[in-house]
Amino acid sequence: MSDSIRILIADDHPLFREGVAQSLSGEPGFTVVGQAGSGEEAFSLVGELLPDLLLLDVTMPGNGGIATASKVATAWPVVRIMMLTVSEDQDTLLAALKAGARGYVLKGVTARELANAVRVVAGGDIYISPALAGGILFELTANRQDDDPLTTLTDRERDILNLVAEGLTNREIGDRLHLAEKTIKHYMTNVLQKLQVRSRVEAALLAQKHGLAK
Repeated sequence: MSDSIRILIADDHPLFREGVAQSLSGEPGFTVVGQAGSGEEAFSLVGELLPDLLLLDVTMPGNGGIATASKVATAWPVVRIMMLTVSEDQDTLLAALKAGARGYVLKGVTARELANAVRVVAGGDIYISPALAGGILFELTANRQDDDPLTTLTDRERDILNLVAEGLTNREIGDRLHLAEKTIKHYMTNVLQKLQVRSRVEAALLAQKHGLAK
């Protein structure tokens, strides 16, 4: 990622979208490279601009934010995705994380809070509005009998999970640990199965809850 965080904003309300763009453009180290009014337009612009971070509204005409997040995460996993929404619904939050979003921010945040969230997510970490974070962690761990499910992991699996929580891709983890990318994928399959989670984001959240991620 370049020194400047390149941001693409997608929201179907032009006035709100332009306000967010103006606010973020005024932050040092931020460059708003484009704006989109729909999920389809956002997907197209990601392909053209390859931003560092895609800021997505959840509810938009056509392909909504969650469907768009899933498509972008699959096509361009290097692009960080953050949802900016009015929805405090836990199911919507879970769906966004499972679709590949690494951030979930409520539209009532201050400009400073939004800028901080962008920096966190662009840096490879996970950000969830504090008002929602406790609920999502409870949802992810409610049915687990083991107080620390990470104890089921091998040392190598714990090392890989820690790097996932830092925001590294499988290829980057392989380079760091001097292992083939397909080997990392194999390890990640085991990690997800052992932790009984369905995505890298859920695994990273669990790692953070139990103090593994730095």
